Amino acid sequence: MTDVLRRGRASLAFAFLVQGVAFALLVTRIPAIQDRYGVSDALLPAFLAAVPVLAGIGSVATERLVKAVPPSRVLRWSQPVVLLALLGVGAGEHMAGLAVALAVFGLAVGALDASMNMLGVSLQRAYGRSIMLSFHAAYSLGGIAGASLAWVGAHGQLALWVSYLPVVLVLMPAALIGSRWYVDQEQREGRGEDRHQGHVSGPAAESEDRAGPVAFRLLLPLCLVMTVAYIGDSTVSNWSAKYLQDVLGSSEQMATVPYNVYMVTTLVGRMIGDFGVRRFGAAAVVRAGALVAAAGFAVVAGAPGEWAGMLGFTLLGLGLCVLVPQTFAAAGRLFPGASDAAVARLNVFNYVGFLIGSPLVGVIGDVWSYRGAMLVPMVLVLVALVHARSFAPEPDRYGGGHERPHTADVGRGSHGL
Repeated sequence: MTDVLRRGRASLAFAFLVQGVAFALLVTRIPAIQDRYGVSDALLPAFLAAVPVLAGIGSVATERLVKAVPPSRVLRWSQPVVLLALLGVGAGEHMAGLAVALAVFGLAVGALDASMNMLGVSLQRAYGRSIMLSFHAAYSLGGIAGASLAWVGAHGQLALWVSYLPVVLVLMPAALIGSRWYVDQEQREGRGEDRHQGHVSGPAAESEDRAGPVAFRLLLPLCLVMTVAYIGDSTVSNWSAKYLQDVLGSSEQMATVPYNVYMVTTLVGRMIGDFGVRRFGAAAVVRAGALVAAAGFAVVAGAPGEWAGMLGFTLLGLGLCVLVPQTFAAAGRLFPGASDAAVARLNVFNYVGFLIGSPLVGVIGDVWSYRGAMLVPMVLVLVALVHARSFAPEPDRYGGGHERPHTADVGRGSHGL
């Protein structure tokens, strides 16, 4: 494994971490944003829904954009835009300014998420082993850091722009400097990285590298898994505190704990998840994750008290954390010659799940019960079991029944992130 790949992996992990910080700083300060701009409770859902909708548009636009420019360039410039838009949210004074800042944030986040995962899939292919979960672990770590910084700002009653400005001043130049070492597939090929790592050459390699159409029929199972994973994630993000306090009778202080526990267990699960994929295979890890997540929702739904509920949210973190990274990785394996397009399209369903999850639980909770509402994502997450075969790598075959040689495990013996 070359220093180019090592630096590329470290710089991309830092980009994931920065994005985790930025997103957490936005979503954890929504009440403060609402108070600053005087956004009514009736209007707030429209503002919140606009961000993932525009992010989906940004992801679709990125699929077209990377046909002309490499994903690394999209990531290099979309990340500063996200950070500046975050600062704009904190520094504005009028609702129109908030709308513009959130629109820019949403569009840039879509481009950022898509390009980050494009580079992650490409690097995993170069490494020849599972490293995708390590990137998302960096995102989880950034989320924990961002939520902690948001707590400091709220506890100190700091103005939003005062909370955001130091973060932007530190992270934006650091991200721009780190972007110098991003590695695109074209850059690796120009340096001969793939040839040195056991990839085939000649007509077979040309067939593999030639971009072809992404068959939605093959991508659909992964789209469904991505959607239900984010339905589960948004359920925890938006309803864990309310559920613990209103249904399980915990204190207001204790009600803030489940999401923190969920974030920590998500980080832990992603830190060790790549080892599980290497040992047992992606399909087995996805099956295990779906079962653990379903068990977590079942425990939450039937919990007699706050500590049992906490156990359920812990299981949810351990189960859901593997689904999204492995879904992106599976898209790269299914479409090795068109992985950028597959990742961009798949990324849209990240936002679809986010849009569906919170309203779905709210409606069912109001009409029936919140315990019953937790059973819905429990059932939906089992979709991953049905489509687990889509995560199993299948050998690429060329004419005459020849099987493509396995990529060398160039990273064996190296230290993970």
